[in-house]
Formats: sequence, C-alpha cells, structure tokens
Amino acid sequence: MRYSTHICERFQHGAEILGKRWTGLIVMLLLPGPRRFGELAAELEVVSDRVISERLKELEREGIVERRVYPETPVRIEYALTEKGAALAPVINALQAWSERWVDAVPLTEGK
Repeated sequence: MRYSTHICERFQHGAEILGKRWTGLIVMLLLPGPRRFGELAAELEVVSDRVISERLKELEREGIVERRVYPETPVRIEYALTEKGAALAPVINALQAWSERWVDAVPLTEGK
C-alpha cells in the first residue's frame, strides 16, 4: 500500500484497517466477548460468509482478532478480540456516539 509522506504512516495504516467495509462492525460485535462465525454472520445478515471470513483473516493478521479452536465434537471455533483489538473500544464507541448525533438514519429498505 502506498502512503502519503505528509501524514503519519501509522495513522494511515490504522485508517486503512478500520476503513474497510464491515471491519468496524465486526470489531463492534466482538467487543462484548467471543463469538462464533455463525453468530457474526447472523448479526451481519447482509454480508456474505466469504467477506466475513476475509475480514476475520485480515484482522487476525493485524493481531486484532484471535481465532480459538476448541477440540470438541463437533469442533468449536470462536473469534475474540486480542488486547490490541479490545483497545479499539474507545474508537468504536466514539464513532457510535458521533453517528447517533450526526448521521441521519437510513431506512432499512434503502440499505438493501
């Protein structure tokens, strides 16, 4: 990825990570605690499983999400925020507060 030499590269990379479509919502859903893939997919009903899987892998690579495999029958897999991911709580909460104040609601029929 190319970054501007006039703006902090760390900030640019952080904005790139969270600015990707659906990533912020995934982080928001994981803030209360670990979730299974199916739980995330049910909440993100308009997002394809492929996209959710891609975003989770990207967040894993960044050290924001941890994939936990429990060797049970059937195997149970959960996704949880790491310490780095949980540190995004103030950012996500601030975005939520800002959007509640400044962003007009989009009718559900328009978003589909």
